[in-house]
Amino acid sequence: MASSTRRGLALGITAYIIWGLFPLYFKTLQAIPALEIIVHRVLWSALGGALLLLLWKHPGWLRQLRAQPRLWWVLAASSLLIACNWLIYVWAVNNERMLEASLGYYINPLVNVLLGMLLLGERLRRLQWLAVALAALGVLQQLWQLGSLPWVSLLLALSFAFYGLIRKQAPVAALPGLVVETWLLLPLALAWLYLHPAAQSSQPAFWSDSQALWLAAAGPITLVPLLCFNAAARHLPYATLGFLQYLAPTLVLLLAVLVYGEALDRSRLLAFACIWAGLLLYSLDLWRQLKRQGLQARSSG
Repeated sequence: MASSTRRGLALGITAYIIWGLFPLYFKTLQAIPALEIIVHRVLWSALGGALLLLLWKHPGWLRQLRAQPRLWWVLAASSLLIACNWLIYVWAVNNERMLEASLGYYINPLVNVLLGMLLLGERLRRLQWLAVALAALGVLQQLWQLGSLPWVSLLLALSFAFYGLIRKQAPVAALPGLVVETWLLLPLALAWLYLHPAAQSSQPAFWSDSQALWLAAAGPITLVPLLCFNAAARHLPYATLGFLQYLAPTLVLLLAVLVYGEALDRSRLLAFACIWAGLLLYSLDLWRQLKRQGLQARSSG
């Protein structure tokens, strides 16, 4: 059991570290427009994912989709949301908005809690209410100081929260789900390339340059952390994965400030402090709830 937990932790930490270091990869493609990068991310992820499915069997997933045609519509909606999330993230990284991207993924768990209340009828506990209120205070503070909403942060948080919410309606394993999503996006990606013959990646000379290899790497770079996360989820409690998720935005924050020189001024620091305080309360509430459930399970056993 301990060995399984250690393996799960190693895989989970690997997944979130890779996600947290994504800016290092996307910065190498800074000369290519964000939309073109996403087009190739779809193309290479669709190809790589299909090859992986041939090697790493997921029995029954296609039969499940055939038996429930509604799932195709659910995955079509989730594919559009994840494509939007990817696009905003890559644009933010390559336009010196990494701090806003980091803030968005810190906000995300609290947005999940709020959506659970609004759309799934879940009731928020007292500490959860306070956590969501602190996150809202951080956003309002940015509105007051900057005169505009931190739209990058909000769009990243909302698109990923709704993506997770919709994927709950399609209980397909992570790899088959991503493969179907990318294949559903494939016609849009190919149409974009057809309609943009002047795009950098449409020029024959581009594919003799090292940038071509970096662009093609979008497929494995998308799939590897997903596979690590998928494997970690089988060995770890979901709550543990929930705590690990803070690794990624923390690494993005450190890269933004220490490597790429984005300014973490007093106004932004105050917004982050509100979000961090909210996450601390959220984590405390989650820990208390898990402890309570453990005691109830032992007493009933």
